[in-house]
Amino acid sequence: MSGQGAHVESGIWMRAVMMGGIFLTIGVLLFATLGVFMANDKHHTWEELEDDYHHMEAEYALDSSEEGANISEHEKEELDHLHHEEIAAHLSYLSYRVSGITILLMSIAYATFIGVGGFLNASKPNGDEDHGEDHGDGYGDDHHGSASPIIFAFGIMLFLAGFPDFVIACKAMLSADLTPDFGMLALSMVGLLTIVIAVSNWWFEDLPFNGEGEQIATSYPFEGEHIRKAGLWVFIMSEIMVFATFFSSYLRMRTEWCTDWAIRDGVEACKDVPEGTVVTASDLLRYDFATLLPGAINTFALIISSYTIVLALKTAKNAKWEAPSGFMGKLMPTRKAAVRNYLIATLMLGSLFIVLKLVEWSHLVAEGFDIGTVQGSIFYIATGAHGLHVFIGLLVMLYLVFKADTVGYDEDNAQGIEYFGLYWHFVDLAWVVIFPAFYLY
Repeated sequence: MSGQGAHVESGIWMRAVMMGGIFLTIGVLLFATLGVFMANDKHHTWEELEDDYHHMEAEYALDSSEEGANISEHEKEELDHLHHEEIAAHLSYLSYRVSGITILLMSIAYATFIGVGGFLNASKPNGDEDHGEDHGDGYGDDHHGSASPIIFAFGIMLFLAGFPDFVIACKAMLSADLTPDFGMLALSMVGLLTIVIAVSNWWFEDLPFNGEGEQIATSYPFEGEHIRKAGLWVFIMSEIMVFATFFSSYLRMRTEWCTDWAIRDGVEACKDVPEGTVVTASDLLRYDFATLLPGAINTFALIISSYTIVLALKTAKNAKWEAPSGFMGKLMPTRKAAVRNYLIATLMLGSLFIVLKLVEWSHLVAEGFDIGTVQGSIFYIATGAHGLHVFIGLLVMLYLVFKADTVGYDEDNAQGIEYFGLYWHFVDLAWVVIFPAFYLY
């Protein structure tokens, strides 16, 4: 939205370029530590255990081939124990490798959005801007529309058109055994660049917004509300319908099929169906605490992130805010720093969610649960759509952090945090329903 406000100097936008460099540096360092150094160590351990398992398996098979010889119970226990150690080592390797690569890709995305956006805006002329004459209605002569949504939608169209090839190339990058074809990323990358341009233009329009000239809805049932807030509620209602299709598909599957959990629990209708006939994600997740742990941590991470963004809004709107005493006072010496740090905490918690989500997916794929089955497609599409909403929210949150660190939020312009908070709370509540339904049921 183009509203009234002060001119933004190029020096402020160059700060975005610097922040993009910081994100990229942190991502490269964490990738080198987790995805290369520690992952290589875990990979060696996995290879050694795998070799030991195959040698022991061959040795026992050779012994059992002798006339009258059989593998003893003790030997079977040793073989099973070594096999479990091999699987655990493989999953440990995947945890470090996937987390390192995910952090690197996310840092590149963060650096691109905030760095390129800052550079594009810093390259614009620095002349004084005429925001128009105020005619007493709070609007002035500004044009309050924006081309950013149209450009953004076009970028999404390009990205989705190349998305199948994009997924294949990303899957190759996450695998140590495949060589990625970077040409497959071209169309989607053009789409992402178009999205960056749209976001950069939106930043340029919104950054100087100081709370004046907010447009008010005049039609039922939103009359008297800010147009942006009414639009967000309409958007959330449409999102509820999207996620409702995922839940209805999942519930239909769980109530109609003899799933693995029903077979194990001795459900009468499934007593003659062998185990493993229909395996869902929860069949693999809820019986293994280590595999269930990422989803559980993600639940608490999103709940806490909803709390931190509320604290950011509350602090921004509190004109009488005072710095706390002790250690927290050193972290938040001013209201501006407090709002920024609460938003950074929200950003970090959301980023943790994405990293753990991909680690969890890598474990499920390693156990043979992929998108090639009906139950797999429902799980990955539902949780993937939610993860995409989280990631898009994180990109918007980058801008909130940037504005909080430069121009700042106060009781006059804090509605930007409020409106984004509505979206973030929806994402949080969606996960609070997804987790018990898809992971525990």
